[in-house]
Amino acid sequence: MKGIILVGGLGTRLYPMTRVTNKHLLPVHRFPMVYYPLHNLVEAGVRDIMLVTGGNQPGAFLELLRDGREFGLAHLYFAYQHAPRGIADALRCAEAFVDRDRCVVMLGDNILAGSIRPYVEQFRAQQAGARVLLREVPDPQRFGVPRFDEQGRIVELIEKPANPPSPYAVIGVYMYDETLWDILPTLRLSERGQYEITDVNNAYLEKGQLYYDILPFGWSDAGTPESLHRAAEMMRNSDFLPNPEFGVWED
Repeated sequence: MKGIILVGGLGTRLYPMTRVTNKHLLPVHRFPMVYYPLHNLVEAGVRDIMLVTGGNQPGAFLELLRDGREFGLAHLYFAYQHAPRGIADALRCAEAFVDRDRCVVMLGDNILAGSIRPYVEQFRAQQAGARVLLREVPDPQRFGVPRFDEQGRIVELIEKPANPPSPYAVIGVYMYDETLWDILPTLRLSERGQYEITDVNNAYLEKGQLYYDILPFGWSDAGTPESLHRAAEMMRNSDFLPNPEFGVWED
């Protein structure tokens, strides 16, 4: 099982804070934002992890995280996305790293107040396909949103709908089998000029191989000033934090 953390993009919704730095280096409570997805993956038992960066200050991640030793990793791998063309496009940068293994993908600005270990273990146990995590939110129109049938099965995923069919957001934690690498070359640019991760998830859905879980604990993205503040407040009151020794090196 491989882990991928996506920390690219320009972070324009956080200007001017992100004019000179990558948004995933901004603080959330007492840690840099990128520490949280790293902590999530390691706590879930994922030990082979790649960061896909881009935009401003890509070298700062290497300076901050070094070889991943603070997180209990033997190595931490890095790749660079040359143009911000969407989440699905960023995944292409990790294909050689993942090879034909399964992977857990996390967006670097997703902050969770609990463990994803149970969901990763369920993904390990399923025979094939993909798994996504949902959370009820007050503003689903900002996210990918599922539409359910009467039996509670997802029948469609819609990216940023003006009229959301449910109050749930597909949060930025995605789990994929090796079919991912067959799906990515079939994608077409959206009207936003992006290769959309929702199109990947819908491809799995069409195969009848998309499963989901609903988070029982807090979650926030951190891509706007409001959500960055909300994420910091959530983690200030959470016990699910990275090790307080992270960042303290004994060279």
